[in-house]
Parts: sequence; structure tokens; C-alpha cells
Amino acid sequence: MAAPLIEDSIEIDASPEKVWSVVSDLRRMGEWSPQCKKMIVFGGDVKLGTRTFNINRRGALVWPTRSKVVTFEPNKELAFRIAENNTVWSFRIEPTETGVRLHQSRTAKNGETSKLSSTLVDKVLGGEKPFEAELTAGIRETLGKIQRATQSA
Repeated sequence: MAAPLIEDSIEIDASPEKVWSVVSDLRRMGEWSPQCKKMIVFGGDVKLGTRTFNINRRGALVWPTRSKVVTFEPNKELAFRIAENNTVWSFRIEPTETGVRLHQSRTAKNGETSKLSSTLVDKVLGGEKPFEAELTAGIRETLGKIQRATQSA
């Protein structure tokens, strides 16, 4: 059983609009994520319903996924559902006195993913606990890269 929620957040000294411009540009995901190396966005601008083809990598292992944007609230929240495992990845922007708090999460409704995904995690990716620890570290890394990019630009 997958963790129902994996999440982290970071303070960023930037406007919601500036942070949104980074997180909503899914074509740049490969710059931020240690696992998702590329998102190919179909149909022009990212909006509700936009579909993507994603290339993921861990060492020598490479695998594709597909996703669909399921939440799109400019300057507030962006979420996409991964077709292969039904998990939802999201970025939520919360204004603070000094900028924003950026939240990133992965949600597996009721702790469930697809049979294919759970089998691959168990047999190829080292098991649920180590893989989810890796995802948690990846969220931290992603948030840190977005923080540095938005505060230095």
C-alpha cells in the first residue's frame, strides 16, 4: 500500500505570479525534478485538461508515464494525475508576508496505486518504503531548485 500523501513545502521570497510562472511551465519539469527528466506538453499552453508525456529516470532505468492536468488555478494551484498509477502530483502556492510558501505533494487516494505500479515499485524500484523516501527527497530537491530559480531571477 502506498502512502496516501507525501508532501513538503518551502518559503520563497518571490511573488505568487513569479512562482506560478515556473511551476506552471511543465516543459521545465526536467530542470527541477530528480526523477522526471522531461515533460512533453501537448496542445500549446498548459491549462486544465492538458496532457503530457513524461520521461522518468532513476540511474540506468528509464520509464514513460502520461499525465493530465486536473487542477489549474493561476497563481494558486496546479495538479496533474499520472495515468499509469492514478497518483496526483500538485504544486500549491500560498501567499505569506515575505513571498509565498510553495507546497508540493503526491497523493495516492486511499493509499492505492495501480497493480502495475505497485508491482514495479516492489520488484524493480526497491519496495514501497525506500521508493517513497526517494520521492520525499525528490520533492525537497525540486522545491529547493524552484526556490533558487525564482529568487535569483
